[in-house]
Amino acid sequence: MELESVKRYLEKGGETASTVNEFPLRFMEPLIMGSLQVDLIEPGRVICSMKIPPRLLNSGNSLHGGATAALVDVVGSAAIPASGHPGLTGVSVEINVSYLDAAYADEEIEIEARALRVGKVLAVISVEFRKKKTGKVFAQGRHTKYLPVAS
Repeated sequence: MELESVKRYLEKGGETASTVNEFPLRFMEPLIMGSLQVDLIEPGRVICSMKIPPRLLNSGNSLHGGATAALVDVVGSAAIPASGHPGLTGVSVEINVSYLDAAYADEEIEIEARALRVGKVLAVISVEFRKKKTGKVFAQGRHTKYLPVAS
């Protein structure tokens, strides 16, 4: 790909900037979370399910990697108060995702977040994505968060 075409690809958002600027504040939350259903909450563990909506697909018609990473953030963060930690869920220090397979539109998936450690200033969460029909893991995430120190 020549350099100018790379630049055009990255700047094509400028064409829709006026529309995007009209989006409500914090629009990412309903975009990502609008299809989530909580199936189980227990100490240090949260399980959610969802039917993958078309709005979260990439150009290959599978769940977008960015949407998967956002779900690691959202569902993973929920495991922190579920573990008994009072207060805010903190600020992301690191998120990593291993993409093992694809999941497609209207496919039922399950997202399980487990608090591996919730300390005084850091929390480490593991998030696993499974296809509900087969139980096959299609993505795994790890989320580290800095927890605000109570004053």
